[in-house]
Amino acid sequence: MKRSKLTFLFIAIVTILVGMIASFILPDRFMFDAYTIGLDRYNEKGWLGSYPFSMMIYHITGVGRLPFPMVALIQLPIIFLMFKHLKIPRSFHQFNLKNAIIWLGLLMFGIYVGFPSKEFITAIYIYLLSLVLISRLNLFLKIALTFLLLAFFGWFYRQYFLLIPFLALVIYGLSYIKIKNRVLTVLVVGILTACFMSLSYGLVKGEFMSQGSREALNKRRVERGDSNAATMIVSPVETDTFHGEAFGIVYGFFTVNLPVTGLRFILKPHVIAFVIWQLGLFIYLLYLYSIVLKNKEKYLHEQWVFHLLFAYFVIQGVFEPDLGSAVKHKLGVFPWIWLAFYYNKGLIKRPTKIKRYVFKLAKNN
Repeated sequence: MKRSKLTFLFIAIVTILVGMIASFILPDRFMFDAYTIGLDRYNEKGWLGSYPFSMMIYHITGVGRLPFPMVALIQLPIIFLMFKHLKIPRSFHQFNLKNAIIWLGLLMFGIYVGFPSKEFITAIYIYLLSLVLISRLNLFLKIALTFLLLAFFGWFYRQYFLLIPFLALVIYGLSYIKIKNRVLTVLVVGILTACFMSLSYGLVKGEFMSQGSREALNKRRVERGDSNAATMIVSPVETDTFHGEAFGIVYGFFTVNLPVTGLRFILKPHVIAFVIWQLGLFIYLLYLYSIVLKNKEKYLHEQWVFHLLFAYFVIQGVFEPDLGSAVKHKLGVFPWIWLAFYYNKGLIKRPTKIKRYVFKLAKNN
């Protein structure tokens, strides 16, 4: 255990150092959100919406007015304290695929969370929600509380989080049906459910979900000549019809989670690194998910974490605008990824079983 803690401490120190120098070596596009949140040029701070809420938090705490290296020195230790509280697995020091993916994910916090960031706030909220998941509450209470907390988070911060608990419940119900390839079925039904949600939204609002979010945003980026538009996720089919929207959601899901199309950026090493990390992350999670579903009775509580995580991946396929954002937004739910990767290490607790003993009293003769 000592070696695992030392490995964790070493990665924490390296990540904090990366975060402190990141603002000096990274292109300005990595800090676009940081300037928007920290400076709040148009006085947009408030309590509803991810940008206004983030601006308000950084304004109240004063962190938004600090130099970026100081922000990194404050935020990154908090991130690592969260993961330490979720528990460091005994095998964390071992060099294997599982740990390597997690190590790289932790290092990415230094790149994306070393300055004012919406992902920092998201990660804190998901960590607080993870405390419910690792508690000794019964499964029904865990599902009910996570449902309510995610719905609340979606209402005041990021609207697409409202969809996650509904989609996770659909996947949860599906897991009880006896079918051969459960993982594939879960993904297919999850994507179809997201398509149905978008159709319902389109009937009410007049435009589909990805059409009004990802596609509209990326069209504006192209029109203004955004130099970083190369990694945008744009459906090859117009999303103004239901079948076009359905194709766009499927295309978005695979582009975000299995971004093999990103391998075309062979001359951009950072893009290739992110693509390989996402491929490794998603494929390994699929492997772990299949194990959990095969042993459903044994891993009932762990199963709910995987349902939430894959529901989030499906929703990413609807809203994610580009490959870089796909990586950054996965850091926001990294506490879930941590719990999923180490599902069999005793991190997730169950209700304490009370043993009742019946003593037979001997009669005095």
